[in-house]
Amino acid sequence: MSRSQELLNKSNKFGAHNYLPLPIVLTKGKGSFVWDSDDKKYLDFLSSYSALNFGHQHERLVFALKNQAEKLAVCSRAFMSEELCLFEEELANFCEMEKVLPMNSGTEAVESALKIARKWAVKKKSIPDGTPNIIAMENNFHGRSISIVSFSTEPLYRKDFGPFTPGFKSAPFGNLEALDSVIDKNTAAILVEPVQAEAGILLPPAGYLLGLRKLCSEKKILLMLDEIQTGLGRTGKDFAFQHEGAKPDVLILGKSLGGGLLPISAVVSSAEVMDVLQPGEHGSTFGGNPLACAVAREALKLLREEKLSERATQLGKKAGEWLRSRSLPLVKEVRGQGLLFGIELKKEAGGARKYCEKIAQKGVLCKETHENVIRIAPPLTIDEADLQQGIETILNELH
Repeated sequence: MSRSQELLNKSNKFGAHNYLPLPIVLTKGKGSFVWDSDDKKYLDFLSSYSALNFGHQHERLVFALKNQAEKLAVCSRAFMSEELCLFEEELANFCEMEKVLPMNSGTEAVESALKIARKWAVKKKSIPDGTPNIIAMENNFHGRSISIVSFSTEPLYRKDFGPFTPGFKSAPFGNLEALDSVIDKNTAAILVEPVQAEAGILLPPAGYLLGLRKLCSEKKILLMLDEIQTGLGRTGKDFAFQHEGAKPDVLILGKSLGGGLLPISAVVSSAEVMDVLQPGEHGSTFGGNPLACAVAREALKLLREEKLSERATQLGKKAGEWLRSRSLPLVKEVRGQGLLFGIELKKEAGGARKYCEKIAQKGVLCKETHENVIRIAPPLTIDEADLQQGIETILNELH
């Protein structure tokens, strides 16, 4: 029995079965590559769902982590830390916004944004307490807490988990007219992913984000953009909303903000929105801890200094050309922006999972989403030759 299989058996016995991972147990990573327990090398084409935009174990990020860990790792929000003060300033400036609320996971950041939107509606729009509603898009993915799955349209995320949190509505993604018809006098905010990654890399029609911005401004509704997966260079811009210049009122970040080393997330907004929060109304013991803030500060510097957003644009253009270079009978469509792609297979292919397993056996790691889509999201630091080799491996399995 291989070491990997031995460990998989342990996990199957002792771990919760809330994931169905590929049968691979990883032990180390460097750059765009990872190695399993049997020392087999793989090219990482998933990047931990975009948490690894900077690749594995980037030297500058590891140094920032080690350096801060030797000084001060955690101090509760009963006190401030130097790293938190600097992080708040630097992230606000990076986003060209005014206020930052640091949290840990993406789910926590979304939950925080929902609370802020509701209180803003009560205090700034005089909507009666307990009545504000928030509109999310069909096929959304914002996390897995009870409140968030309450407005999911995916049956798998909801079945047997009720009762659900009230105060949410749904509208079709990419359809402004349908969205407008759902808005009422108690609508506080609209929550949108600029690209629906978990749904299969679904891009909205051109002009949709600008239309959202205009609609929200006209009706005094908060536009909240979840850029947990699409932010920090993934789509070829620092933020996906910049492709149309549709700046949100509330920006939600996570994943690669922690440099692929540890969790940190944030809600970023104007002072007018964020300042509805008062002491004691919201918090997190680990949110904004010095260790995470030090790594996040270095991650923001790296994104700029290594021009990773521009690199994602350049490599993404080439990747798109390579992915569309062959006429493959199993492939229905290739969709993407920057270095985020979805290969949608035809139904007769029998699902994407078996192809991801075959591709992994050939040394490239990617993952299925929504049954028929292979998601590709390599590190933004990947070498062009490795990118091309990985794509060729995938295409060869889809011939």
